[in-house]
Amino acid sequence: MKYLVLIYGNPASRSAWAGMSDEQKAAGLRAYVEFNEELDASGERIVSERLAAPELTKQVIVREDRVSTTDGPFAEIKEQLAGAYLLECDTEERALEIAARIPEAPYATIEVRPVMGLTGDVGFEL
Repeated sequence: MKYLVLIYGNPASRSAWAGMSDEQKAAGLRAYVEFNEELDASGERIVSERLAAPELTKQVIVREDRVSTTDGPFAEIKEQLAGAYLLECDTEERALEIAARIPEAPYATIEVRPVMGLTGDVGFEL
């Protein structure tokens, strides 16, 4: 079963990252490399990506065949999507276990959601 793991940063986590030395940031990124290698070895990581700053976000809105775009995140939202993992796990418990081990987890909010695909079959009762 596939699970999408969403990592949400917040002002405190962004401030903590900004306040780190170059060596601390390098250590943090090495923790992600090691974590990803472990998940690759187990075959559970399909893909993961770190996202650019929320200020670079574009929002696309389509209404009545008209497309419009806006810049930036919503001002009232404190938590912003910072990255994501797409995992293949045998159980939801395993996906939750992996999510809790994400190096940024102590500073961020992590969301785990089953992937439905286009068939609508999630493999469990809703």
